[in-house]
Amino acid sequence: MKIIAIIVAAGRGTRAGGTTPKQWQRLSSKRIIDYSIDLFKNNSRINKVMVVLHSDDLDLLNRNDVLFTEGGATRSESVKKGLRALQQTERPDYVLIHDAARPSTPPNLINTVIENLKTTDAVAPALAVSDTLWEVIDEKVVKIKSRNNIWRAQTPQGFNFNKILAAHNASSSDATDDVEVAIAAGIQVKVISGSEKNIKITTAEDFERVMIV
Repeated sequence: MKIIAIIVAAGRGTRAGGTTPKQWQRLSSKRIIDYSIDLFKNNSRINKVMVVLHSDDLDLLNRNDVLFTEGGATRSESVKKGLRALQQTERPDYVLIHDAARPSTPPNLINTVIENLKTTDAVAPALAVSDTLWEVIDEKVVKIKSRNNIWRAQTPQGFNFNKILAAHNASSSDATDDVEVAIAAGIQVKVISGSEKNIKITTAEDFERVMIV
């Protein structure tokens, strides 16, 4: 069971503030991207890590223990390029696709994704929505939305490599995550419980919320 993690790190992340994209900013003793990479480098079940970088950032990684390739203009294009690069060199059985901006994913969550890949072609962690949902237009609440069956998506999302590669090759969408691409290709995605600790850094305030162990 050959598993490779793809770390998507080609975004610009302007909402997080700072003079550099959020994945290159420091959190305590390391850069955010290094925390995210090490989550998978420190897992003995992961064979290799592939980092997908913006063309302007190819000289910033400075790590010889990972693979890397250039990303595209959108997240889905970047993932597709990462998958195609692996097709040429590694041909894993499964991939775990992870956001570089999630540096505090619990290791047991990564292992749970891997365990589920033994019995399914696609698995993704998520959290059920507990807050009341409003539809707001022009700063006014116009409708209360049902939160039944609504979940917040997280990463890493795990996939059979050949199937998610075929799904991306057939996709022309600007999907915000790979579950959307998988569903469009007819792949059933199993949802497992995510973690409140698995925070995605999006705004400046998120840096204070992330707890690194």
